[in-house]
Amino acid sequence: MSELFRPSRRIVVLGLAAVGVQAAWAEDLPEVVATKDPSCGCCEAWVKHLRDEGFRVQVVNAPVNPVKARLGVPRELASCHTAQVGGYVVEGHVPASAIKRLLAEKPSATGLAVPGMPVGSPGMEVEGVEPATYEVVLFGPGGRTTFARFRGGQAV
Repeated sequence: MSELFRPSRRIVVLGLAAVGVQAAWAEDLPEVVATKDPSCGCCEAWVKHLRDEGFRVQVVNAPVNPVKARLGVPRELASCHTAQVGGYVVEGHVPASAIKRLLAEKPSATGLAVPGMPVGSPGMEVEGVEPATYEVVLFGPGGRTTFARFRGGQAV
């Protein structure tokens, strides 16, 4: 290897430290178990979004309606995939930042949902199309409330 392209010892140490910090951050987040239809591409894109944000994700390719019923997802909040993380249900294209907030705040609820499949939500990005503004709904036995609002992947 040429001296011109050989990284300095400092660069190597800093790089290894960054990898260690990223690995420790990922270890602090609980694993997400996502159930989806095997042929759904937007679900795969949502899983990639979560992984890019530091979550470990186990994907289960199976019919999702029985999972939604078992976990108590109301029909009007349904989307194309259902996940479980840290004792909560995550329904649909919920941004990773909202899931992290849910896990940090630990509200008394069943979970979060982004009903339908809003354009621009994580996994539903469409090149050349303006992202929609949508709500992330906190739901449970006590009712429903808006947990966050997003436009595309950004909180508003």
